[in-house]
Amino acid sequence: MAERSTAAVDVADNSGDEPLAAKADEATTDGTAEAENAAGESPDGVEDKDAGSPAELPAPDLHSGHKLAKRYRLEECVTRLDGFSSWRAMDEKLRRAVGVHLLTANHPRARPVLAAARSSALLGDPRFVQVLDAVEEGDFVYVVHEWLPDAVELTALLAAGPMEPHDAYQLVVQLSQAMAAAHREGLAHLRLTPGAVLRSSTGQYRIRGLAVDAALRGITAERPLRTDTEAIGALLYAALTQRWPYENDAYGLAGLPKGMGLIAPDQVRAGVHRGLSELAMRALANDGATASRQEPPCTTPDELAKAVAAMPRILPPEPTFTAPPEYQRTTYQQGTYGRPSAQAAPNAMPVPPAPLQSRTGRALKWAVSALLIAALGLGSWQLAETLLDNKKTEETDTTRTKDSGSTDKNALVSGRPLAIVGSHDFDPLGSDGGEKPEAVKNAYDGDASTYWSTQSYYSEKFGRLKTGVGVVLDLGKVQQVGSVDVSFLDGTTSVELRTSEDAAAPSMPDGFTKVAGGSGTDVTLKPEHPVQARYLLVWLTKLPGSGEQYRGKISEIKVTS
Repeated sequence: MAERSTAAVDVADNSGDEPLAAKADEATTDGTAEAENAAGESPDGVEDKDAGSPAELPAPDLHSGHKLAKRYRLEECVTRLDGFSSWRAMDEKLRRAVGVHLLTANHPRARPVLAAARSSALLGDPRFVQVLDAVEEGDFVYVVHEWLPDAVELTALLAAGPMEPHDAYQLVVQLSQAMAAAHREGLAHLRLTPGAVLRSSTGQYRIRGLAVDAALRGITAERPLRTDTEAIGALLYAALTQRWPYENDAYGLAGLPKGMGLIAPDQVRAGVHRGLSELAMRALANDGATASRQEPPCTTPDELAKAVAAMPRILPPEPTFTAPPEYQRTTYQQGTYGRPSAQAAPNAMPVPPAPLQSRTGRALKWAVSALLIAALGLGSWQLAETLLDNKKTEETDTTRTKDSGSTDKNALVSGRPLAIVGSHDFDPLGSDGGEKPEAVKNAYDGDASTYWSTQSYYSEKFGRLKTGVGVVLDLGKVQQVGSVDVSFLDGTTSVELRTSEDAAAPSMPDGFTKVAGGSGTDVTLKPEHPVQARYLLVWLTKLPGSGEQYRGKISEIKVTS
């Protein structure tokens, strides 16, 4: 199993075992999991299959310093619950911190936990805390996962107060898109609580415990899509109001008032963003939506992600700057330094000189007047000359503007080839982040005999390791793009065209906008309407091949306006 170098916090915490779709009276004040009925089944179809048996099994009795596989040294026990324990450990081989879930081999949930961990590891999505190893060794079964020392739990963020609209918007965008990707691969979380969501120092949200957390506690659900969607809705509700959307307190948050039912976030706290409030109500189990708009409910993470995308984007708040203090003039700058102040000599008035009354004085006055008249005449002449020069310059600029306007109209003519000034390979979902970068220029060099190819995979879907790879093309500036022709070798290939107007190329596929798609050996990717873009992502989603040799080859790419 491929390991990953990033680290994360422990997924096994003591905050809330019941899924978020359960009613408020099923959560205790500290979020500790407790089944409400003897069968261990909650009203929303989430069930703990081993509600009675795990409590009778003691958690593995190990101590700090114990080594697993002569590699993972246990350092601190984080959780001891339901017959399993979770630890912070040190991977002595790679010298990094990791998390470890530990069960006895005869534990009734040992096999489901191993299966869930191996399925989660195959997803390889960086928005989830990655499973690094899943092993059965002697009397123990253990799962090793990332440890993120710089990440902060959503529980701690909510304890500080409600989130700003932009932060809450980013939360629901990232969680809905991540869970939609997981469900497309057949993976559900079923225990998406504030303790299962982490925010890194860069602002990215990471989800821990995908599939594994539910398997550790024996949680299943009849409607996993609905369960995870309601969980995201509850997290958004808590982010907007700092209240848990059920009657009982949970995860350090106060519940709603008794007997009022589920009320919209903008009715709980003033100043809540209206669009996000309605989105939270559509995701929660409220038989529809808010009464004001009657929008349909969101029952899957994919529907929730599309509803978020349909909203106007919420921008971050403008930065505020403190005004500097008013500048104070000193006594020296006021011109009184070294002299008595005006208050000390209030009657001191400057005496004007006597007027020139003699014949010499009158002659001097006439001479000065003549010089002033001459100076005024010379200045007027120079001013008139300057105005004439400016008029000529404006006429020249107008002519140039008309010429450039004609050029711009010619530049917008559709069908002309667009030059590609730069490119790079694009593999953000892979373990090494690269996909044969040295051959990217072969994809648009005008020579059909040269090509850029992907790595070889075990299936047409990249061996279930990622959802796609591709090539990013830089047009140098934002231009009108009418179509992109892509030629492939060795068989039919599925491909998408995604675009971006940003000043820098996005780092993830979701940062681009999908505008066209198709499959074949010679594919023309043409948006419904010409788009404005600087960066183009040619994103391969399905590879040709057979056996264990599936790979895509791009021989030529041509971009036209």
